[in-house]
Amino acid sequence: MSEFRFTRPDRFPPVIKNLLIINILVFIAQQTIGRTSGVVENLFALHDIHSEYFKPHQLLTYMFLHGGFDHILFNMLAVWMFGTTLENYWGSKRFLTFYILCGVGAGLLHLGVLYFEMDHYVANLKFYSPEDQLIITQMINSPTVGASGAIFGCLAAFGYLFPNSLIYIYFLFPIKAKWFVIIYGALELALAVRNSAGDNVAHFAHLGGAITGIIIVIIWNKNNRRTLY
Repeated sequence: MSEFRFTRPDRFPPVIKNLLIINILVFIAQQTIGRTSGVVENLFALHDIHSEYFKPHQLLTYMFLHGGFDHILFNMLAVWMFGTTLENYWGSKRFLTFYILCGVGAGLLHLGVLYFEMDHYVANLKFYSPEDQLIITQMINSPTVGASGAIFGCLAAFGYLFPNSLIYIYFLFPIKAKWFVIIYGALELALAVRNSAGDNVAHFAHLGGAITGIIIVIIWNKNNRRTLY
């Protein structure tokens, strides 16, 4: 087993620090400016391409919005836990590139799945009753927010680069990173395929972020096959 040491250990490296600040500031804006009007979500959350609110820039901006206090709290904790290690290892510029690409990759897969699911309803909207038309329109205009796609990319990269590092579930139960990533990924795939109704979670976005992260880290690491830790 190779020994891994940070060349520049930093508990809050610059990109992580700024990601935390930006996400918190945007969340405050959501809770103040857009709390009643929904203007922040309409402009910057990710929408189905059939939606009147869809804009291409949302593939970038959606990952800085969150649906509630618990959502942002656990996402930012995960960004810090896994992103700090990656930024210290890669450096700030490469980590930021990785983080953004994973978030965009997650959004693209999510949009692809949404298009497949909703296109039939949109094409036949006029044949539905007014009540069903309203429900379908609400579904089309439903926003997707959160950093989870980018975080799943970070988690996948962490499991690939540091497979034998221990992750403590609920801060109590240790499990090696490689097994945690495999189990979590399999669970997300199962939930995505089942399309579990009512959980309000974009499982395919999570998978999209993880897949993007694995592809990037394999390409970057193709000349370095050693187990780092």
